[in-house]
Amino acid sequence: MTILDTLAAEAHLRVEADLGHTSLSEMKARALDTYVLPGFPLEGALAAPRLSFICEVKKASPSKGPISPDFPYLQIAREYEEGGADAISVLTEPKHFLGSDRYLSEIAAEVSIPVLRKDFTVDAYQIYQARALGASAVLLICSILTDAQLSEFLGLADSLGLSCLTEAHDAEEVERAVRVGARIIGVNNRNLHDFSVDSSNSATLRELVPRDRLFVSESGVTSREDAAQIQDMGADGVLIGEALMRASDRRSYLRELVDWADTAMGSHCYGFGPLNSGPPTFYSPDIKICGISRDEDIPVLNETLPEYVGFVFHPASSRYVDLETALCLRGLLDERIETVGVFVDESPERIAEVVESGAISIVQLHGHEDADYLEDFYQSVPSAEVIWAIGVRDVRSIVEVERLDIFKLLLDNERGGSGEPFDWAILGEARRIAHAHRVHLPSIWLGGGLTPDNVAAAARLRVDVVDVSSGVETNGHKDPALIRAFIAAARSVTDAQVCTETEPVSVQPELLDSPGGE
Repeated sequence: MTILDTLAAEAHLRVEADLGHTSLSEMKARALDTYVLPGFPLEGALAAPRLSFICEVKKASPSKGPISPDFPYLQIAREYEEGGADAISVLTEPKHFLGSDRYLSEIAAEVSIPVLRKDFTVDAYQIYQARALGASAVLLICSILTDAQLSEFLGLADSLGLSCLTEAHDAEEVERAVRVGARIIGVNNRNLHDFSVDSSNSATLRELVPRDRLFVSESGVTSREDAAQIQDMGADGVLIGEALMRASDRRSYLRELVDWADTAMGSHCYGFGPLNSGPPTFYSPDIKICGISRDEDIPVLNETLPEYVGFVFHPASSRYVDLETALCLRGLLDERIETVGVFVDESPERIAEVVESGAISIVQLHGHEDADYLEDFYQSVPSAEVIWAIGVRDVRSIVEVERLDIFKLLLDNERGGSGEPFDWAILGEARRIAHAHRVHLPSIWLGGGLTPDNVAAAARLRVDVVDVSSGVETNGHKDPALIRAFIAAARSVTDAQVCTETEPVSVQPELLDSPGGE
């Protein structure tokens, strides 16, 4: 058996022992009675414009033995928070890492940032237990879990308001994590079978993780140069353990890294830091070509392979398609392209019919739908992914979306269909406010007035998807040459260019003090 097999087997034995002291029903009751930070705060921390830092409280490791024999764990956690940590990871495995559930519960009560329970999760009991201890997130390791277990644990964690850092070590495991719907995917540079460290592992696997998922590089960071390489690859966060634990002044060590990350981001930069001296790497958002309505539109899409194609099911639109037409077009499209259905104030029952037909896999709500509608919608179409479209008026219109149960947000001009972009500086300001208040913003899809001429500038905002319709049309029909030009421009942006020169917009002072206006 490898050490990972041993750790998993011992985790099963610990669960059996814990059940002897506290039954599953009692642990469930404790979990629901325990306060945890609301709103999936780990995801909010990782969605910040700059590289986020998850800092580990760890007494020992199987390969290095004791790291901090005296181990003042509460002081360490306070130093991390004071140094600018975005989250804290606490080892609770007792035998090889000398961890304890007590460390986690006391740290969670002490700090105001999210706390990850770092353990070897093999049973649903441990997820209830993590919440009862005050954790905001749990670790799921693909190597020791089946797809069925990953799906079960992700769903359970969601129901308890816990995030999951789903850890992978190779391409197959990354693909499994994506397939089961993990929203935070971590790549461990440390091989848990032999504990060797390969810092290139994250860079190799980064491109397998879609841009609408959060990406964390774990282990192997000992310097600002290491962090720079991780930021350059497009990671959202980095988990640092042993280097911080061994630092003589943990607060100062971390503060230097955080200050560097802020500087690298730049005062108006919302994406990756400056590249090091290697060849340029390319950051490109995913692409959605919306309003497809004719067979003639299909060849250029199968040639250029945008990630998404949109069908408009609103009868008042000039691009309207009925279900029969949408099914025919779906049949002609390359299977790698996902299809989105755009609906305006449509009944959930009608949308469910379209989803169940197989014409679309994602629903875009583009009318006057509200939170009550969304609740009814999820009851009618429980398996559908949803893009919530809003007309951007101000910062508040973006930040308030945090209240809704959505993971994809399409930002459009308030005057939808005007062919003009909104003030993109509003997005940058909303991100700054959300980060300051640890508010989680959904995956950002950017629409409204995009064209081949301005989409590169849009991509530099580090949005997840750029969405175009009229900007690639001539005389009301999709123009193959404009589609090719749009996609080429969107995919031409290097990581070093991912920033914006727009000035911040003015913000009402009360919004800075109360996200969502609450």
